[in-house]
Amino acid sequence: MTAKMRAMVIDQFGGAEVFREGEVPLPVLRPGHVLIRVHATSVNPVDCLIREMGPPFGPGLPAVLHGDVAGVIEQVASDVDAFQPGDEVYGCAGGMIGSGGALAEYMLADAALIAHKPKRLSMRDAAALPLVTIAAWEGIQKAGIGAGHTVLVHGGAGGVGHVAVQLIRAAGAMVCATVSSERKAEIARDFGAQATVLYRMEDVPEYVRRLTDGAGFDVVFDTVGGSNLPKSFEAAKLNGAVVTTVALGQFDLSPAHIKGLSLHVVFMCIPLIHGIGRAAHGMILQRAAHLADSGALRPLVDVHEFSIGEVAEAHRLMESGEATGKLILEAAW
Repeated sequence: MTAKMRAMVIDQFGGAEVFREGEVPLPVLRPGHVLIRVHATSVNPVDCLIREMGPPFGPGLPAVLHGDVAGVIEQVASDVDAFQPGDEVYGCAGGMIGSGGALAEYMLADAALIAHKPKRLSMRDAAALPLVTIAAWEGIQKAGIGAGHTVLVHGGAGGVGHVAVQLIRAAGAMVCATVSSERKAEIARDFGAQATVLYRMEDVPEYVRRLTDGAGFDVVFDTVGGSNLPKSFEAAKLNGAVVTTVALGQFDLSPAHIKGLSLHVVFMCIPLIHGIGRAAHGMILQRAAHLADSGALRPLVDVHEFSIGEVAEAHRLMESGEATGKLILEAAW
């Protein structure tokens, strides 16, 4: 008889109501992988997108979603040397095409995609970090952000944004953040932003003059998308750089051409979808764990508490736009 485990499953793509509790086969350990007992997972916009739309990179149905995971290793393949049973780990390791997700008792994960959990963080807090940290880290790498740079982060109190603010500070750069309210400005400053912009009250030329004497930012990191990408071109200095995690849509690149800007697009799901470059994600999470244990990196977690069985409610809150920080689901089977 095939061993089973409890999970939140979807049988069709659609609204948050498609989740149901059920039993699915316990993943079978395979080479290069570990089996994780899930303690917590977090909700990312891509999880909601996959739940609603499915293809082109959604898993086959019936499906178990969610990539972010924090938990304890139960089994280790014989060819995996970096982990052993009992290790506390975290990562973004599934919930997409070809891999099961974290909305279950156990998750099978490619060992290259995970790292030892930061000792300083709880399972709940660790589950908030993987996807957003990897996305922020890749953006910083692509744009070459380092000491002496002046960087603007659009959405500095958001999921990727608040991590980007911390990592940019850790890289030695000066960081400014756009936000929607004074409350979020306080959050961005608490996470290290040295200046903030209430974008509904101050337009781009105004804050570029105020913060850069009109020269523009060395790098603009756009975590919002939509109309913020053209604003990013406007805010960047001549021969500067723009990095974005949300480039979906059609945009006029003329302003970028006129300024000689470099444009970097981050899509951190590529290793999960295509199976390439996975070890880079594990390395990023290892380095991020060191930063977290040193106190230089921490997550912004929403006050609402959910169990994995309450995933529908968590997705609805995510889609409402009313959450402040990452939404965490804890195992409570």
